[in-house]
Amino acid sequence: MSTLQDADALPQLIGDYKPLDQWQAHLNTLFYRLRGDQLRTYYQTFASADYRLAHALAADYFEKVMKRDKAKGAATAPLIVHEWGPGNGNLAACFLSHLKVIDKAGQVYPRVTYVLVDWEQSVLDRALAHPDLAPHNDRVEAQLATVDHVSGAADQSVDRIICNELWNDLPTKLMAKNAGEIEEEFLRPNLSESLHATIQDWSGFVRAFEAKDIETLKTFPPFLDDLVWEKEYRKVEWKDVPYRKTITEFLKTIDEQVLVPINLGAFATLKEAKRLLAPGAIGFSAFDAGTADMQVLNDPDKPCYGQFGGQYSFMINFALVEVMAKHLGLGGVTIEPQREFIGRSLNTNVITLMDLLATHPSAGPKLQPWEQDRLVLKTIKALNEAYESPYSRMLEFPLQQNMPRDERETLNGMLLSLKRTGVPDTVAYLTEEELSATSRDLETVGYDPDTLNVALTAPPSPIEYLHFLCR
Repeated sequence: MSTLQDADALPQLIGDYKPLDQWQAHLNTLFYRLRGDQLRTYYQTFASADYRLAHALAADYFEKVMKRDKAKGAATAPLIVHEWGPGNGNLAACFLSHLKVIDKAGQVYPRVTYVLVDWEQSVLDRALAHPDLAPHNDRVEAQLATVDHVSGAADQSVDRIICNELWNDLPTKLMAKNAGEIEEEFLRPNLSESLHATIQDWSGFVRAFEAKDIETLKTFPPFLDDLVWEKEYRKVEWKDVPYRKTITEFLKTIDEQVLVPINLGAFATLKEAKRLLAPGAIGFSAFDAGTADMQVLNDPDKPCYGQFGGQYSFMINFALVEVMAKHLGLGGVTIEPQREFIGRSLNTNVITLMDLLATHPSAGPKLQPWEQDRLVLKTIKALNEAYESPYSRMLEFPLQQNMPRDERETLNGMLLSLKRTGVPDTVAYLTEEELSATSRDLETVGYDPDTLNVALTAPPSPIEYLHFLCR
């Protein structure tokens, strides 16, 4: 049975039914080439502007390399670190800056070559242009390659691989058992009737969409937000899908007609990591949103994906990823909440700014969008009384268009008054000490101290940002 996201849209067909992962890859190409320079508008990561994930990774890497060197005797061998999907370059810049600071004797940092890997040259160019990467130019290289085959990188040559919120972009199928068969989700794209009416050369648009002809598509109105998808479910063609036995065995643990993500792109990165990691390497880390909880995976109402600016972003089935890592011969697998990894590095409890905002009594649909902007800025201003970043940056925070003029002037003034070494982003980690030191200021904004304490020690959510590590 086909279903429409918007049955009233009277959509106009622009493509045939294909497996979900094929249309996902198609859309990713269009999204990054049409909207790559606006990425922050649609999607932010924990490394877009914040530094704490990068610092935790640098401290963890330094500690493990020093421990390995001590066990083996003084080491001088070069160390190759890969970052797959480097985004705007902030994680790389903060990783190298912190590694240099903590490596006071110069035993690790001078040996590191940090390689940015991406399949889009424009992404690599933007990452390399990050101003905080400039002091590390002699340590940084860029590699244009897909993450399932990093061409030019030799077998067993890499010591550390990091990817942050990359897996959710990679090809993913949705599969379910149905009456003894395994089916997968197929999609067919349509364009909303309202946008169709504005396009004069319809056949030209359809041809450009099919061919991913970016230059021609730029001559048409923006369309990614106006796609309407039909869905149906068909029997899996296993000749086109790797790891059939492992996937089918896993699905035996899932109830009938419950869709689960099969993150084929993530599996491909594990296979490539297995090829690249040197004997005794520190290992491969992936950070992403998902779950390893079988009870959550068995929930028919769980959110398998979201859409950002027309792009599909999938939750990660960490339970199956772990099975696949072991199948591929990778060991030392650990899965932990990302905030546990950050907190362990800082030796304290941490929450995200988004978690903090969610505890405010007026959070959610009660507020107008511009009122939410005001709450965010007031919260950051309060936190900045104690928060001190090692980096000087202007907070990027585009204000809502529709708000009273006097409020816009007030909020713009507040934004400009924020200190440059304060909270760097709306997606950022905060420590228990920072919350404690600013508790009175936060109370003035309307936060309840007891609720904050509960948030700091709350168990992980059903779908959480997790850290997956293997060697």
